[in-house]
Amino acid sequence: MIDFVWLGGAAFAAGLVDAVVGGGGLIQIPAMFSLLPREAPATLLGTNKFAAIFGTGSAALNYARRVRVAWSTAAPAAIAAFALSFAGAWTVTRVPADFVRTLLPFILVAVAVYTFRKKDLGAVHAPVHSGLAERYWAIGIGAAIGFYDGFFGPGTGSFLIFLFVRFFGFDFLSASAAAKIVNVACNLSALMWFGYSGHILWQIGLLMAGCQIAGSLVGTKLALKHGSGFVRKLFLFVVSALILKTAYDAFTKLGW
Repeated sequence: MIDFVWLGGAAFAAGLVDAVVGGGGLIQIPAMFSLLPREAPATLLGTNKFAAIFGTGSAALNYARRVRVAWSTAAPAAIAAFALSFAGAWTVTRVPADFVRTLLPFILVAVAVYTFRKKDLGAVHAPVHSGLAERYWAIGIGAAIGFYDGFFGPGTGSFLIFLFVRFFGFDFLSASAAAKIVNVACNLSALMWFGYSGHILWQIGLLMAGCQIAGSLVGTKLALKHGSGFVRKLFLFVVSALILKTAYDAFTKLGW
């Protein structure tokens, strides 16, 4: 019973953080591996995706009601992400992800330094693309992130927010809203495979899904209330945590 309480608490916290800047897997996945050590990793990852899609979907709906979502960007990116996440999942069964694991901390450091130095980055919503250019950029970014999410995954939501801010001129709040749409597509694509292959603990997944929804409601309200400045600060905090976690994982895997 205590384990279920901890799992529910982790899912709530993950839903809250993920609704604002992504990175909820930093909280939820380690909790599941710690509290459910007898389950296969694929089953834990599948259960995580099942719970996460409810939290991310709830956040996406709440943002869509309160923020003007740039569908001309989000929709093509989501379609591309859905398709390419399958390709990423297929690739990881044949090519080890060790290279990406080693490279990721350095990429995250670059993202954090760039965001920290550009004080006005994401402060104002000023889209820089339209028409075909917007669509092509969206498809390219959606495809790249979708493949990454299927192949490896950590920090997908945070990467999406940064890319929408950096390459589309979105403010952090609008970028977070668009990122949720693409994240839902990534999760749905992966979830179809995990469900088909029987790698979901349905009862635990439903419990955590409910807690994820509750957390996402709180996170969305905080983001909408405090605006882009709050999202930027939490983004930097989560990226910093991701740097530490991925660096530890990479060096442990290499035996350093």
